[in-house]
Amino acid sequence: MIRISTIFIAICMVLVAASLGLVLYSVAGISGTESAIVALTALTFLILYNAVSMRLRDRSDVGGQIADLSRGTADLARQVAEFGRRLAAVESRIAASNSTNSDRIQSVIGEINELGGLVRQLATTVAAHEDLLAGHAPAPAPAPVTRPEPETPIDLAAPFEERPLAPPPLPQPPPRPAPPTVQVQAAPPVQTANGRNQTQLLATLRNAVDENRIDIFLQPMVTLPQRKVRFYEAVTRLRDERDQLIAAEEFISIAEASGLIGRIDNMVMLRCVQVLRRLMVRNKDVGVFCNVAASTLGNSTTFAQCLDFLEANRALAPSLVLEFKQSTFRNLGPAETENLAALAQRGFRFSIDHVTDLRIEPRELADRGVRFIKVPAALLLDPKQASASDIHPSDLSDLLGRFGIDLIAERIEGERAVVDLLDYDVRFGQGFLFAPPRPLRPEGASATGGASPNQAQDIQGSNGSATPSSGATSSAPPPQRITGNAALARRI
Repeated sequence: MIRISTIFIAICMVLVAASLGLVLYSVAGISGTESAIVALTALTFLILYNAVSMRLRDRSDVGGQIADLSRGTADLARQVAEFGRRLAAVESRIAASNSTNSDRIQSVIGEINELGGLVRQLATTVAAHEDLLAGHAPAPAPAPVTRPEPETPIDLAAPFEERPLAPPPLPQPPPRPAPPTVQVQAAPPVQTANGRNQTQLLATLRNAVDENRIDIFLQPMVTLPQRKVRFYEAVTRLRDERDQLIAAEEFISIAEASGLIGRIDNMVMLRCVQVLRRLMVRNKDVGVFCNVAASTLGNSTTFAQCLDFLEANRALAPSLVLEFKQSTFRNLGPAETENLAALAQRGFRFSIDHVTDLRIEPRELADRGVRFIKVPAALLLDPKQASASDIHPSDLSDLLGRFGIDLIAERIEGERAVVDLLDYDVRFGQGFLFAPPRPLRPEGASATGGASPNQAQDIQGSNGSATPSSGATSSAPPPQRITGNAALARRI
């Protein structure tokens, strides 16, 4: 668009030329034609002068802008060169660091593979020795009465890596004649519900809850094949009036029917938080699995109390894992789903146990906050599961890992099962092979203090279900120094 100043200048030039022609015509007496020619000549001269002056002014302005642009381009070129130099230095450092890290990683991977091979060889050798001893053992001869390993209470104040774990069984020499053994009185077994009716068991359960006679046993979960303790499962035990232990599988159904399961779960959560705080004093990476009943999740009043308590201990959410049955997740109602989402929003992770089949939807479980699935070792190693499930058991660990879920093999009772599970890439294990559930050592007790010989060994189950076991007590000789493959396994 033409600027207003240009239009004004053009009008002024026309007026000046017309005024000059009029002056010449009226004053100088020149004819109209001559005065018009003079006026046009003057207008032409003014137009040329204006055009030349504007071109010179524009040229000077453009020259200044070009000079500024040249200076800016030079500065930009210097900055780009400086950035290029710095980027080249950073790339050289990263390349050197990657080369160094790659060498270190390769050396570590080689050592880990070598250790894994040694552990597998050890487990295979021990399993072969067990089979050999089982084949050569005389059938009719009665086995001598031996003293079972006592349940050493777990010392939460001891260093995390030094807590006692059941080492792999040592190969035993062939049986040979031994002097007669002295029979002693057997330890009393864990009290079961066989001698009680439901009314008596319900009364015992009410008294135990009112008098706070709910005990917590801990069973470790270890990494495979290193067998380092990574988590603990809190196993619930009930003490009656005579301080005899009642396993959870014996009273859990009655507790759910009578409505006491909510109070029991509240007490167990409180104990788990206390235990977890003691464990985290020594190691921040430890975790505790706490069983929660389905009726607690569906009861609004009970769940509100649990949620308030967990909200107050939200800082422990990464280390406190809430465990539910597989049937609970498959039968979630609207209330249970909402309560489960409330726990997940507060950062708590979930685990699934009591798995009866391998028809698992990992994406759905991961969306609900499940991070662990515990499958019995016998179910994983069952050949029938390959045809009954949508995925082969050997690929289950990899499938769950894609969605951030860890597979834990539970109820491991033999070295041969460990060898087979390592082929399935199972990274965590739990069972009597590593350690049975043990009671907590009182705070401040000696790390080498023994346990009472009549403390029962319990097998995990519903809320830590158990199978009673008993044995004879006898004076045990001092522990011998472990050598050979067994010592290697303990060091690993």
